[in-house]
Amino acid sequence: MINFIRNFFVPSNKDYLENPNAFALAEKILELQERITILELENIEMTNALYECENRMEAKIDNIHPVIYNIEDKKLDSFTLGDK
Repeated sequence: MINFIRNFFVPSNKDYLENPNAFALAEKILELQERITILELENIEMTNALYECENRMEAKIDNIHPVIYNIEDKKLDSFTLGDK
């Protein structure tokens, strides 16, 4: 019984600290979290660049003068739809 109590209170051997592969999953998760952070920042930068391009294109389109057609009302009156 005394041996059982001694063995019970003896500090346990933590094999996972000695084994470098035991934390492979945790390390991979941390790497993926870092990668996600980097990709989110790149996504924000790309979105901002796309908005900037869109604004430039809209400004260039706004600078283009629309075509104005000179249609006189008199010419439109001479057209009929087949009245008898």
